[in-house]
Amino acid sequence: MTDGQITLTGIRAHANHGVLASERELGQPFSADVPLDVDMDTDSDDITKAVNATVAQEVLNVLAGEPVNLIETLAGRIADTVLAISPRVRHVQVTVHKPHAPVGVALDDVAVTCRKDAE
Repeated sequence: MTDGQITLTGIRAHANHGVLASERELGQPFSADVPLDVDMDTDSDDITKAVNATVAQEVLNVLAGEPVNLIETLAGRIADTVLAISPRVRHVQVTVHKPHAPVGVALDDVAVTCRKDAE
């Protein structure tokens, strides 16, 4: 196996995360960037050993899934899900973007990053 990194950038979903009732009712766009350190099989060329498509779908499922109050919680759920997908994933970093976060000032984005290692 070879040490490698796979990076999935800009996985997007319309979701209902947030504390405010309006966020839960109307929803808003969210996105996630997910770099992961993996034991990469560079010799077999076997599509069944690739982890990126499975990871992308599972990240989307969590991102668009059950609403949470905080994007910190959402980032942690995504990280835990990614680590559970394959024993070849050694480390994951998840950045969740919430560009329309109601923080009371004009801004382009609010992002939270969570890093977790496989046990």
